[in-house]
Amino acid sequence: MISIKNVRKVFPSKQGQLTAVDDVTLEIKEGEIFGVIGYSGAGKSTLIRMLNGLELPTKGTVTVASREISKIKGSELRKARQEISMIFQHFNLLWSRSVSENIAFPLEIAGVKGPQRKKRVAELIKLVGLEGKENAYPSQLSGGQKQRVGIARALANNPKVLLCDEATSALDPQTTDSILDLLVDINQRLGLTIVLITHEMHVIRKICHRVAVMESGKVVEIGSVLDVFRNPQQPITKRFVQQVTEPEDTKETAEHLLEQYDSGQIVQLTFIGDSAEQPVITNLIRHSNVNVNILQGKISQTQSGSYGTLFIHIDGDDQEVDKAVDFIRSQQVGVEVVSHG
Repeated sequence: MISIKNVRKVFPSKQGQLTAVDDVTLEIKEGEIFGVIGYSGAGKSTLIRMLNGLELPTKGTVTVASREISKIKGSELRKARQEISMIFQHFNLLWSRSVSENIAFPLEIAGVKGPQRKKRVAELIKLVGLEGKENAYPSQLSGGQKQRVGIARALANNPKVLLCDEATSALDPQTTDSILDLLVDINQRLGLTIVLITHEMHVIRKICHRVAVMESGKVVEIGSVLDVFRNPQQPITKRFVQQVTEPEDTKETAEHLLEQYDSGQIVQLTFIGDSAEQPVITNLIRHSNVNVNILQGKISQTQSGSYGTLFIHIDGDDQEVDKAVDFIRSQQVGVEVVSHG
């Protein structure tokens, strides 16, 4: 569906040549929700803008739905863009138009006639859950409702690909979740290929099938979301994964516990898939002559299954503690000793 091969994008600047995207190669499958994550300046926005021809690569090729976007121009590019829609962080709505009129705008440009246009707008309003808001103006809508208008407008011409440029960054957490649920629903109902860029691992965790991690213009890691959570390879990926798996006060809790106890081990357990449902701690206590203190824990759902982390303090005789750690490893649970007492 989408093929990015050896793409490089260089911008001129006062300081000289600025390489925003550096030799990136990606293949995105039809019907996939693919995430690109990176901090500000990583090159992800430039990369996504090359998918619809808003930016042209300095080198390499970008192919979307069998069209080489990096080569076509004029009417052919405009036709291609009808199949590649985009939603934005700040909605980009027309403030003088109502909800219905905003959604109808791309249909007007495409030359769709009145009755057919009206029917399509009604379908889209129902799809994104905006019934009753047809005649409202953007200033009368919440942030989540504005983004739903943006999504409906993006779907107006039945695109094959939906690009999401930090589409939830301006929203509160609860509204973000509702928009992400809507995107998953659209992906499943329409078979739409979705490419989203974000700096929030929560967004990747909740809806993406695969993820590419960008740093300094390069893709430094790529894989299924569950694999990346289970075994992040790069330091930047580990930091992103920790956003979701480690509560902010985990380190403080561990340090406080170490001040109280001068023995034992603090251990991070990682549960993947079915292992997240097993009574590991109960079995550990039955099997071992140790004291177990649970510090922090969390189970997250990804599109490919459950992923959980648990921080515990194991105390007792050194040999018994070692045996307890070995027992946990035998349960197909990831084990990392975080700190020693």
